[in-house]
Amino acid sequence: MDTTTIDEPTRTTDIEAIRQVVATVQHATQNENVEEFLSLFRADAIWTTGGGKRLFGLDEISAFTRQVLPGGMAGLTITMEVVRVLFIRADVAAVKVRQLYVSSTGQPSEDEGEGTPLFVMSKENGQWRLTACQNTGVAA
Repeated sequence: MDTTTIDEPTRTTDIEAIRQVVATVQHATQNENVEEFLSLFRADAIWTTGGGKRLFGLDEISAFTRQVLPGGMAGLTITMEVVRVLFIRADVAAVKVRQLYVSSTGQPSEDEGEGTPLFVMSKENGQWRLTACQNTGVAA
């Protein structure tokens, strides 16, 4: 049995780096920046959209994103907050996110509302990457 523990400074640094990836997802989505969004994924990543569409690999994720992101945020603001990080291994983390859509009036969007994505991230060459993600809406 491996009794090695992750030292606290490393974990703190990794959590901050993971928060930065989520902040970049928020920024890219809010600003409809397809290339910035796609740069966060591993080439073999899996993404399941809020509507349940399964996308395998960066080519499929890219094709879908190029169709829906430009114009997809019209009249909306999005916020994403990391609510929990579970380190599965030192280089793999499950990240639970709270996602809120707000209309141009400042009220929660009736159409989009709240999401609860799960991002499984892996540390690749020192950088945290989106690896297997599920974007799930919260039932009203």
